[in-house]
Amino acid sequence: MTQGPQGRPLLNRRLTAFGTTIFAEMSALAARTGSINLGQGFPDTDGPEEVREAAVRALRAGHGNQYPPGSGVPELRSAVTEHQRRLYGLTYDPDTEVLVTTGATEAVAAALLALLEPGDEVIALEPYYDSYAACIAMAGGTRVPVTLRPHDGAYALDLDELRAAVTPRTRLILLNTPHNPTGTVLTRAELAAVAELACERDLLVITDEVYEHLVFEGEHIPLASFPGMRERTVTVSSAGKTFSFTGWKVGWITASRELVTAVRSVKQFLTYVSGGPLQYAVAEALRLPAGYFDDLRADLRTKRDLLVSGLADAGFGVRAPAGTYFVTTDIRPLGGGSDGFAFCRELPGRCGVVAIPNAVFYDHRDEGAPFVRFAFCKRTEVLAEAVTRLKGLTAR
Repeated sequence: MTQGPQGRPLLNRRLTAFGTTIFAEMSALAARTGSINLGQGFPDTDGPEEVREAAVRALRAGHGNQYPPGSGVPELRSAVTEHQRRLYGLTYDPDTEVLVTTGATEAVAAALLALLEPGDEVIALEPYYDSYAACIAMAGGTRVPVTLRPHDGAYALDLDELRAAVTPRTRLILLNTPHNPTGTVLTRAELAAVAELACERDLLVITDEVYEHLVFEGEHIPLASFPGMRERTVTVSSAGKTFSFTGWKVGWITASRELVTAVRSVKQFLTYVSGGPLQYAVAEALRLPAGYFDDLRADLRTKRDLLVSGLADAGFGVRAPAGTYFVTTDIRPLGGGSDGFAFCRELPGRCGVVAIPNAVFYDHRDEGAPFVRFAFCKRTEVLAEAVTRLKGLTAR
């Protein structure tokens, strides 16, 4: 049934462009064909045992089994502020400037719903994580993409294009660094230019920094650390990518008291609260010694290099990502055209591997048509088998 009362479509017209996600489609294809799923970005092993045991202890002790505080348990809010101060020199009040959310996805959604009025424009780097477009639409905003393009072995932000995208209707910039799906880590100079523009034009910024600990080249620098940005930036992060517990969906924002109050006003009517016992475990996770984060990066760098090398040997055009756990590839050197959708739908039958077409992350679909994303957050033996299977592409 697609029509409801008065002959109107059942789905809100703002969301008619958003059907089943490509992740659901490709994961189902992987299951149906028995393929190795390098499409959806989730690890195939759990994170640290001590963090899992911390969740078990919290459950057994009755910590968080009933509604936790709406802003998150104090232990986690304090751990988040310690993390920001220790790594970046950013100070936040755990009682008024931290909000725990149901993953980073809810954090972004609640922030956009809180800060946008219908007709406001949002600048987002293209390609963008698919939920951004849906959340901007739900808030009644207008998405204005600024495209990251390949340049000198990486993807670069055109600062002139960014500046030109700002109009009197621009309300905020939605920034993602380290960037999914390209693996770009914005440089200090790029971030300084974004900060200067935001201050000059009096813009808010939401920064999605969930891959902050997965940087292999360069460094992660929170935009909120730049002059004039702490009071206009909502910084988003989460535990899923850093600690390999993506199903826990524990995220958070740090921002000024006024911004947190605005976002909390929306969040309380979405999930209200969630994952009480898990919040206590994530608080312990954030206090793990530096060696954990170093080992995580080293392990993922090795896996990145394994997959990048294998994809290059298979004939893809490959740029090694500076961060995240995704590799973006160009399928044109394989000689089969530039339709990433068709390529990804045929790939399981050709060699038993699943990837994601990057075009789903673009408004300008032609810009992303020849690019395909693979995830390397898998066990080494799984990646090695995927590389072996992909070699079959050049043998046909």
